[in-house]
Amino acid sequence: MNVIDHVRDMAATGLHSNVWLLSSLLLPMSNNNPELFSPSQKYQLLVYHADSLFHDKEYRNAQKKALSKTSKVRPSTGNSASTPQSQCLPSETEVKYKTAECYTMLKQDKDAIAILDGIPSRQRTPKINMMLANLYKKAGQECPSVTSYKEVLRQCPLALDAILGLLSLSVKGAEVASMTMNVIQTVPNLDWLSVWIKAYAFVHTGDNSRAINTICSLEKKSLLQDNVDLLGSLADLYFRAGDNKNSVLKFEQAQMLDPYLIKGMDVYGYLLARKGQLEDVENLGCRLFNISDQHAEPWVVSGCHSFYSKRYSQALYLGAKAIQLNSNSVQALLLKGAALRNMGRVQQAIIHFRKAIRLAPCHLDCYEGLIECYLASNSIREAMVMANNVYKTLGANAQTLTLLATVCLEDPKAKTLLDKALTQRPDYIKAVVKKAELLSREQKYEDGIALLRNALANQSDCVLHRILGDFLVAVSEYQEAMDQYSIAVSLDPNDQKSLEGCRRWRRRKVPQMPLRRRMWTTWKGVGKKGTWRAATMRRPSGLTRSSGLACSEGGRCGATLPRPPLSSTVD
Repeated sequence: MNVIDHVRDMAATGLHSNVWLLSSLLLPMSNNNPELFSPSQKYQLLVYHADSLFHDKEYRNAQKKALSKTSKVRPSTGNSASTPQSQCLPSETEVKYKTAECYTMLKQDKDAIAILDGIPSRQRTPKINMMLANLYKKAGQECPSVTSYKEVLRQCPLALDAILGLLSLSVKGAEVASMTMNVIQTVPNLDWLSVWIKAYAFVHTGDNSRAINTICSLEKKSLLQDNVDLLGSLADLYFRAGDNKNSVLKFEQAQMLDPYLIKGMDVYGYLLARKGQLEDVENLGCRLFNISDQHAEPWVVSGCHSFYSKRYSQALYLGAKAIQLNSNSVQALLLKGAALRNMGRVQQAIIHFRKAIRLAPCHLDCYEGLIECYLASNSIREAMVMANNVYKTLGANAQTLTLLATVCLEDPKAKTLLDKALTQRPDYIKAVVKKAELLSREQKYEDGIALLRNALANQSDCVLHRILGDFLVAVSEYQEAMDQYSIAVSLDPNDQKSLEGCRRWRRRKVPQMPLRRRMWTTWKGVGKKGTWRAATMRRPSGLTRSSGLACSEGGRCGATLPRPPLSSTVD
């Protein structure tokens, strides 16, 4: 047993740091004495050294210092393919795969594709085809990506991630299901798979309601009850459909079943932040960081806390960090785009929202962010074109109708669009808010109050309570307005508009004057009948004056007369 055999055994048992240290000593020795190792031994040593660097996350060193040199020293195996020595050699295909992995870690996707494309089709293993499919998809090359995914399914018909990849590339659900039919018929307890494929086909076509119904039917099956993955998918679908209440409930249910759940927690944190529950968001972020800081979700959750605390620079940093860990994180792109927009860097924000749309063409939040950027930069025409495209692509539902109405709010047809949206979903908060805005412009406060009370009948939302408070103030219902502002502040203590509403009401109720210099001018009757004199006196805050003044009649104070019209304060 030679030293290379020892290196190979340590690599097989996972002692990568030991492999790195020993190979770091042996490689310079082989350079100083070329006869120390045979070509096949040096080839193996380079591969094991590169593998140890890869496990230590030194991807550039692994690619440059080791893997790039293997092609120069790899011995020819044409006449000795069956010898024990040649059988110990690492596969050239495996070396190329490892090289491609290094390139992907270094964000050099084109080089990774070039390396994998150089492997003949017959020699490509399922993991090579899967990596190629994902790289093609990321590069926007749909046809080769579909071909590679299908090749994965041909070899491994239960590769569910490959199925999702095909569905995301608009391959029909029936076609994908046909590729798994043989395994469904031959393997027991797989009758749920065809329904699962059907559900995610609806997901990727943007048909959220049918996707929700199909997944709910799956969840009711005894074998799939309390399935965390299905609950997470349901929560995400409710979020896409604008049903934030049910989305939060499903996320909480999934968390109870799996306290270490990370997937989807970025969306959950975003929903909590929107509701003003910043303390819960902070606790969620800390818990996720304790689980893993190598996923994008903890950084996005912390970024949402910063964003809704109006610390946009910090939110921008955290969003960028999340993208660095996962460049396909839609929530990270939305967070960074929103932070850039609020910092006035609209053009950079537009780039991030466009990338989010390319990754998630059925997520309405991506389009809303982009349209807000267009409106912020007065690009009304571009905003209208985008809103119309969304309306045509995703259909006439409450969300797309409201989005279209938002862009053309000055147009009379906006009211018709919002009425259609509220007919479909009377509790859709964004539609209610926009309709209330129109009614406020028309000063139809009673109609607005009725609309808001109806929307708040089965839900509680800070914005709705605050707007209802504004409408009640407009009709002089001050006490009830104060109640609504108080509810809004209790739901979101950081909502500045609700806090300002409370302050306005208090100023209306109690005059705000400095105590130390508060001077009241009062009028007092004196000796002669019907004569008055002015007297200036200090009074502490909170004391009230009498509603009338005493008049002297014949030297006696008797009848109370109205106060003379002249009164003043001195500061």
